[in-house]
Amino acid sequence: MKQLILVRHAKSDWPEETDDFHRPLADKGLEEAMQMSRFMKSSQVAIDYFVSSPAVRALNTCRIFNQTYQISMDTDDKLYNPLESNFESVIYKLDDSHTSVAFFSHNNGISNFANSISQNIFHFPTCGVAGFEIDCNSWSEFDGARKKLMFFYEPGKI
Repeated sequence: MKQLILVRHAKSDWPEETDDFHRPLADKGLEEAMQMSRFMKSSQVAIDYFVSSPAVRALNTCRIFNQTYQISMDTDDKLYNPLESNFESVIYKLDDSHTSVAFFSHNNGISNFANSISQNIFHFPTCGVAGFEIDCNSWSEFDGARKKLMFFYEPGKI
């Protein structure tokens, strides 16, 4: 059994003359990410590996989560402005030693991907987190595996 956790980056800012990739987190985003990471850890949501979009707002959200979890993390360009298939290609590259993996990415891709693997229809707010149980022993079995939404957390509602 595997667990996939999808995290949309926290609230970002868009200072003048800053391109999309380099947008920083807003103060509210820093607070959201700290609150959500602590909530998940205190709720005993186990995660053993983080993979983030390299975009500044997603990577900084991941780094804040990692202050709480202190685990291995990596980046993957495919999680920036992703299509549904981008998520799957990152999943298929995961090492099977990882049981519970969190991806840090962006809308609309993260919402579209979550809705493609769940019967629940939802839209990720900033720093929203969805956890899925994947009925497989290897990440290579993801496509045909049964997937079940375990939780969906939103800042301000936890």
